[in-house]
Amino acid sequence: QMRLVESGGGSVQAGGSLRLSCAASGFTFVTYCMAWFRQIPGKEREEVAVINRGDRGGSADYADSVKGRFTISRDDTKKTLDLQMNSLKPEDTAMYYCAADPPNCRGTIGSFIATLWGQGTQVTVSS
Repeated sequence: QMRLVESGGGSVQAGGSLRLSCAASGFTFVTYCMAWFRQIPGKEREEVAVINRGDRGGSADYADSVKGRFTISRDDTKKTLDLQMNSLKPEDTAMYYCAADPPNCRGTIGSFIATLWGQGTQVTVSS
């Protein structure tokens, strides 16, 4: 069974850091593009960061709102996806979701088609 499980959310003050992790199982992780999305209640889910297939070099792409502050990374041996979030702002407050895009993915912001989602982890940044 294909599954994604996020962890690492929490509360932090503005300017602080958090690291999110996503554990994958049930599929050939290295051949999937992976991404982090976030969603605020009442708004559409927003693409935050995308990383290409591990067997294509795992290049990363970011939304303009997080460029220079967030870093997406993958460990294909451990089948994990991480999101290091630095210089957090109150507007980063959201539920964060890990997602997978099958092997025919392009691995860039705007092209990601999520076919598998995690349950989400809450990030709250206070001013």
